[in-house]
Amino acid sequence: MTDKTTYKRVLLKLSGEALMGERDYGLDPEMVNRVAGEIKEVVAQGVEVCVVIGGGNIFRGVSGAARGMDRATADYMGMLATVINALAMQNALETLGVKTRVQSAIPMAAVSEPYIRRRAIRHMEKGRVVIFAAGTGNPFFTTDSAAALRASEMQCNALLKGTKVDGVYSADPAKDPSATRYEYLTYMDVLSRDLQVMDTSAISLARQSQIPILVFSIVKNGSFAEVVNGKGTFTIVKD
Repeated sequence: MTDKTTYKRVLLKLSGEALMGERDYGLDPEMVNRVAGEIKEVVAQGVEVCVVIGGGNIFRGVSGAARGMDRATADYMGMLATVINALAMQNALETLGVKTRVQSAIPMAAVSEPYIRRRAIRHMEKGRVVIFAAGTGNPFFTTDSAAALRASEMQCNALLKGTKVDGVYSADPAKDPSATRYEYLTYMDVLSRDLQVMDTSAISLARQSQIPILVFSIVKNGSFAEVVNGKGTFTIVKD
């Protein structure tokens, strides 16, 4: 699947929905704590980790716009939702003894640092987990795009997308039992087949920066550490 090499620096992209557990809305503390444990395990291996979390468990800008709300306003509300998730994950990590910093693309001095690239890199070099909140700070861009952007800025060796399924499929495996799981895809495969791994701007940026995207199931215990070491089940997207 890939060489059994531990990546030195990775970005973990999580959807807000991944933190809901079995709930229909909001945060499941048990799930947040379990994901924090996964991150701690990888940090303990000496890997530098940064994180981008979506906000779909609280508010999705696209759905807000679909209900008649101004798209820019809806997207800013979605960015605020990601800050809530980032603070929850920071609390869970620090409860486990993992030093963590939240950097927000929208300045919120009372609860987070402003996003400063060189400071973020320095934090990771010191073994701290950096959680990037508020997306790119701009409406009309998804947290997928934010993940690809931050992975590029941080010079990450890989972008790992934790989902509820163990890779990329030809169709939704929950709806289509005959869906095929891919072991390997190129960036152009994803774009030409419209596979919905991440949005097109995120895929294009990852391709431009030559950052491989590894899609895996965050639901499976120990999966993050396995994938970082080139083990387990995942789909890799690269040229």
